[in-house]
Amino acid sequence: MDQSIYSSLRWGLFWLVIVFAACASVTVGQAAPLRIGLTPVFLDDQPRVIRAWLEYLEQHVGREVDFVHRGSYREITDLLLRGKLDVAWVCGLPYVERITRLSLVAVPLYQGAPLYRSYLIVPRDNTNTQSWADLPPGVFAFSDLDSNSGYLYPRWAMRKAGIDVETHFRKTFFTGGHREVVEAVAVGLADVGAVDGYVWETLRINHPELTADTRVVAQSETFGFPPIVARDDLPDAEIRELRRVLVAMPDDPKGQWILRQFNLDGFVEVEPTLYDSIAEMSQSMGRMR
Repeated sequence: MDQSIYSSLRWGLFWLVIVFAACASVTVGQAAPLRIGLTPVFLDDQPRVIRAWLEYLEQHVGREVDFVHRGSYREITDLLLRGKLDVAWVCGLPYVERITRLSLVAVPLYQGAPLYRSYLIVPRDNTNTQSWADLPPGVFAFSDLDSNSGYLYPRWAMRKAGIDVETHFRKTFFTGGHREVVEAVAVGLADVGAVDGYVWETLRINHPELTADTRVVAQSETFGFPPIVARDDLPDAEIRELRRVLVAMPDDPKGQWILRQFNLDGFVEVEPTLYDSIAEMSQSMGRMR
């Protein structure tokens, strides 16, 4: 072979390898972010903790993470089902109502178990209301249309107590978040409200001035804690990796700190049957066919 041709081929191959390596590097560096949806539970008043969690996930998952905030469970769930999100922290109710299109990633551990309760609350100076059966016919505050503790269970409990929500109350309204339910009851905008017990207890620790003006009248049975779920077409390898990172958080000092700020003990993998009682209530209330 002519020396000049050989030299040209050799340099051509060299530059082809360089270009290929550069392209591969760009592809890896520009891998699509992991898009995680969050809703307003009580997290929106803790930007420092949210930022620390995002950085923690990026470090341990090994890719960029984007937190996407929306004002309701429905908005986040719709984005997830449309493929605009990969993962979301939602309530058990939207999960069971779309169970064929969502996959469980992990569930938070609260007080040692993946469980929580719904609380019925009234203003502190209301000493007459003692149960669901004697609710005042004033204003009732729900949190979110797709919340189990803030809407489904309260409606179910009132029906069981013989109360017609449409005629019993002078007014009902949605606050958009559990913290806002507590605030509405505390300042007298609502005469009674239903709230996630985990949120109420966490506010009692972090913001006792809010819960001090409310009184817990009743607590529900336990339900599966609001889960982290993925769209059903997210690759299994990505689900397993995120689950591994979440479950391992208690073993890492920074992970421990983040969990303490959230008033959680960790994350755990669970079976879908944990949410059977929510599915049964949804069916009984005509939401699932």
